[in-house]
Amino acid sequence: MRNSIYLFLFSFLFFSCRFEKVKDDNEILIVATTSILADGIRNIVGDQAKVVSLMPAGVDPHLYKASVRDLDLLESADLILYHGLYLEGKMTEIFEKLTFNKDLINVSEAIPAEFLLRSGPESHSVDPHIWFDVNLWRMAMQHASDEIITWKPDWKNTIESNSKNYQAKLETLNQEVIDKTQLLNQSQLALITAHDAFAYFGKAYQIEVKGLQGLSTLSEPGLRDLTGLIQLIIDRNIRAVFAEQTISPKAIKAVVAGCANAGHEIQLAGPLYTDSLDSPDQPAGTYIGMVQTNLNTIFESLMP
Repeated sequence: MRNSIYLFLFSFLFFSCRFEKVKDDNEILIVATTSILADGIRNIVGDQAKVVSLMPAGVDPHLYKASVRDLDLLESADLILYHGLYLEGKMTEIFEKLTFNKDLINVSEAIPAEFLLRSGPESHSVDPHIWFDVNLWRMAMQHASDEIITWKPDWKNTIESNSKNYQAKLETLNQEVIDKTQLLNQSQLALITAHDAFAYFGKAYQIEVKGLQGLSTLSEPGLRDLTGLIQLIIDRNIRAVFAEQTISPKAIKAVVAGCANAGHEIQLAGPLYTDSLDSPDQPAGTYIGMVQTNLNTIFESLMP
């Protein structure tokens, strides 16, 4: 596996002149792996650089495989930022190889270990979905800002000003989430989704969260998981479960059907945005807009 990646990267670099040029000669190009991360970095760097997302909107980063176009973009980048915590699971080894000749920033590496959630002792069992706790995402964005200043010291004043403004917006967003989730807490409602992406959201805002699949969308729910979730929904008189934008709704639809067979009709709501933003012209096309859109969808679907 390792030798094949070396060969692939070498072959790509050798023949890179065959591919379309992805930036102007005087342009600074920053590549972020996901649309969520790219949006945050655009807020920080402003017009100092062109910031692009490696993965298009609506793509599941857990399953994403790098294409020749991606390697072209990564090789052309002046700086690469990624989430880490094995979110970009299939690209982890590529990032390790790129460290030899590229500047990379892992935005999650500054999050204290005690704030991270795990499903097991293995390194890949850390939950990577830290952006659902707005305060943790603030930490990640502050780390990105500090690292970009280290990389480009002459940008310091601009980056610090942009970062301060963005941090203030995130603080306001966090308070908005707190205010709205307090009403959900009082009703003792649970958030039930297709995969376990909202654990940080649940912990930060004291909402009970249940995912049919595990942290990775590669996992498959079993009959026991399905039966237990259906019984919870019936016992708690929950009105809705939620599909997700980047995941097939097949498994969560089985929950809806199981509830109906038991005489408890529920709504399949959403989709919620988990691992990707919506297209840029939509309300969930920014990180702040995504959080607000999810919050409104959850609130309107669960509250009586």
